[in-house]
Amino acid sequence: MEAERGAHYDRWNGRWQQQGAPVLRQLLAGFIAAGRSNAGGPAPQELRASDDDRERVVTVLRDAVADGRLTHDEHEERVEAVFAARTLGELAVLTADLLPEHLQPLRADGRPVMALFRSEQREGRWVVPSHYSVTAVGSGVTLDLCEALLQSSHITVQATVVGATLTLIVPEGVRVVIPASAVVGGKRNQVPETTALDAPVIEVTGVIMMGNVVAKSPRPPRRGWARRRRP
Repeated sequence: MEAERGAHYDRWNGRWQQQGAPVLRQLLAGFIAAGRSNAGGPAPQELRASDDDRERVVTVLRDAVADGRLTHDEHEERVEAVFAARTLGELAVLTADLLPEHLQPLRADGRPVMALFRSEQREGRWVVPSHYSVTAVGSGVTLDLCEALLQSSHITVQATVVGATLTLIVPEGVRVVIPASAVVGGKRNQVPETTALDAPVIEVTGVIMMGNVVAKSPRPPRRGWARRRRP
């Protein structure tokens, strides 16, 4: 009997060392990484702004003066600041008090996603740091990169997905690889493979437990005839 218990323990310990312990370490690493700031390169808010970024902010300011949230003097002052701004951070503060966070024309904080039993989404014009942490537990997280600014040509997404789904929506010409470990989980890469040698790469690392990571392209725009109502 004692020998049988010892053999059972040895089998259990062997499976734990091969499967359970590495997964637990990856889970803990994901939670720790979620609290760290991006390392390497300039901070997202220090990146240079483009003319398109400035136009996004000007549009918000125009709407704000039209509905009375800004006075004409405030509008004029902020528009001048828009064209004097050099970085995304300088632009982001000009609309911070006009719209809720998820509707801001620019998101340059680079903060990781920590979604615990609630859905989170990043979309629009936002900065994706070179190393980005996503934790999704019991919820869904969507990262829409179609209008995002990639801080480097190789983005590493450190994912910790437990009982949840992480969805990445990437534009044409971006390559996605998902070497993350999956334990009773799934990985679906539906992004068409690109042959361009200089294509940006999104690499999803980390661990998936009882969840999924899905990478896909955006839906094509609907044609005019498809939107018409049938008589």
